[in-house]
Amino acid sequence: MVWFMVRLYCFLSMRVALFVTCLTDQFYAEAGVAAVKLLRSLGCEVAFPKAQTCCGQPAYNAGYWKEARQMADHTLEVFAEAEYVVLPSGSCTTMVRAFYPELYRDTPKTFEKADALSRKTFELAEFIVKVLGITKLGQGLEGQRIAYHHGCHALRELGIKNEPLALLKNAGAEIVDWEAAMECCGFGGLFSVKLPEVALSMADRKLQTLPPVDYLTSADGGCMLHLSGRIENRKLNVPVKPLATVLWEASQVKEATRAG
Repeated sequence: MVWFMVRLYCFLSMRVALFVTCLTDQFYAEAGVAAVKLLRSLGCEVAFPKAQTCCGQPAYNAGYWKEARQMADHTLEVFAEAEYVVLPSGSCTTMVRAFYPELYRDTPKTFEKADALSRKTFELAEFIVKVLGITKLGQGLEGQRIAYHHGCHALRELGIKNEPLALLKNAGAEIVDWEAAMECCGFGGLFSVKLPEVALSMADRKLQTLPPVDYLTSADGGCMLHLSGRIENRKLNVPVKPLATVLWEASQVKEATRAG
């Protein structure tokens, strides 16, 4: 009981600022809502800074670092006082955590701010497992066959692989054995704009290897948009759901308490 009360106190005192990201805001608003509901259900105090804007990743990827710094400067100010910053996006988490410090290597004062923000920024599933120490949300995914797409940024830049899978499996889901689960979907931000034929071929390759599933999920909005487009074009019956939405659904059915 003492351990439980200490853990509960830690959760209740944990202040989280949600960085919702552009694609979540514009295309997957339900994922942002689900992230807030889920974090609050886990005892976190969640704030949504209204002044937040794009993290600057499109400009950074295009080589316009001056413009990327302008957006990064704003983000550093908006989230300066946050205890933790959580994003329902592996890609944008990578921008803040891995690439913000790189933007300010030659400006020591701002580098310190970028480094400080980097250290307290987490992707949603990563935060739940690594910071809150929770690997089981509930049994809301019992019997569901799910394909999980590992976005390149989360997987290769941040090393996030097992955290989302553990949360899904422990909620009763069957994660299908998908040979292309860790292959790039072809979106790659500006890559899909500059080389659309290659990008589409990469998405088609992934979908051709996809086993029968109830739905596909991922922590990256760009990947989901890209794959959803190819699914619609190919007339495939594969729903695509944001990871945050799925994790909230997972938490809605609690494991039955055993009597005696």
